Amino acid sequence: MKDASSKFKDTLPTSPEEIFAKFKEFNIKYTKFQHPPIFTVIDAKKCQSVMIGTHVKNLFLRDKKKRNFLLVAEQDTKINMKTLHHKISSDRLSFGSPDRLWQYLGVRPGAVSPLALINDIEMSVTLFIEDILQSEHQIFLHPLVNDLSVGVKLNELKAFFKFTGHQPNFIKL
Repeated sequence: MKDASSKFKDTLPTSPEEIFAKFKEFNIKYTKFQHPPIFTVIDAKKCQSVMIGTHVKNLFLRDKKKRNFLLVAEQDTKINMKTLHHKISSDRLSFGSPDRLWQYLGVRPGAVSPLALINDIEMSVTLFIEDILQSEHQIFLHPLVNDLSVGVKLNELKAFFKFTGHQPNFIKL
């Protein structure tokens, strides 16, 4: 597996610093935390004691028609992959490959985040966000690398999504 840490940020189509510049441009307030590389929710839970807010998991998915989806859910939400396609009006779903993830979102496994939509200039990825996250004060996301996390208010990210052209679809999981 290729490294998804800041050590290789110069190989990404968009750097974490460019994300932070967009946050400044859109007046999005954030808190930034550095930590060891995180690949799973189990890894993430080891680092969360100082990051007060809601932690999410991000799933890059595709269906049989080769449509791409990004699902953002609270980290402990149980997701039934056998029925999820009904909720997002797709064909049966599977996880997108690392090559597909790189092609469409410009990140490596472990760094999947809705912030990677900045790289989806062809609008090939549909964004779904678990509805309960709308009421959260702060959620934590990776800024395109997996050894940094940023805490942001989902409501403030609307300007970022508008910039990328992606409309978040909120769903009950």
